[in-house]
Amino acid sequence: MSTQTIVIKPKKLFSFSDLREVWDYRELLYFFTWRDLKVRYKQTVVGVLWAVFQPFITMVVFSIFFGRLLKVPSDGVPYPIFVYTGLIFWQFFADALSETSNVLIVNQAIITKVYFPRLILPLSSVLTKFIDFAIAATILAGMMLYYGYTPKLIALFTIPLLLVITFMISFGIGLFLSSVNVKYRDIRYILPFFIQLLMFLTPVIYPAGIAGKYSWVLALNPMMGVIQSARAVLLGTTIINWTLIGISLGVTFIVMLFGIYRFKKTERYFADLI
Repeated sequence: MSTQTIVIKPKKLFSFSDLREVWDYRELLYFFTWRDLKVRYKQTVVGVLWAVFQPFITMVVFSIFFGRLLKVPSDGVPYPIFVYTGLIFWQFFADALSETSNVLIVNQAIITKVYFPRLILPLSSVLTKFIDFAIAATILAGMMLYYGYTPKLIALFTIPLLLVITFMISFGIGLFLSSVNVKYRDIRYILPFFIQLLMFLTPVIYPAGIAGKYSWVLALNPMMGVIQSARAVLLGTTIINWTLIGISLGVTFIVMLFGIYRFKKTERYFADLI
């Protein structure tokens, strides 16, 4: 009588089976995403308006201090719409990064009790930011009407691509930080300072050309390509630099792969560390 030997091996750090597993649990992904939206908007005083209020008030403050007092250039367009165009993409990135980095700690009760693809948790955190972006974009549409700007036809293709890049870089860095945050809880205190510092290294409140010969350094920051390209297709500040978009997409893809690698490498220890 033959016997069957079963060998138990650790899962690979990443394979296409992980993507298939996420797809198999897509209903759970939908549940987590819907849950996050309900928690944020249901039974709150500000509710959906917070997605508009935050970038709008930030735009007003920046317009007063940087636009009027410091006379920061804005590529020949009114400073309020110039900075708001950059802010809504930056807000997507910053909020997604903040929530994703802490998502495993927030959901530790679920992680320690039941199995499901852990990638679903950070993925749902980033997906909710598309709703915030869509709400904040309505103000941008109103500002474009007020200032008399008409987006280029190519914006129908470019803006979704820029959103994909923003999603990928937020997801990639968020995966890395969330896996580190499980073991080192200092991340939650360091991250707000890091995001604030990174904003000033990204052309959110100033045009990318202000860096002069050092613009190539800023180009390694994927959010620079996103924001500059968004202004180009929506406000006509410059011609679309496809090379810059390509650099942003390439850097983003590498960062996302590294984030997934790091996340999968430490995933087997999450329940023990939390």
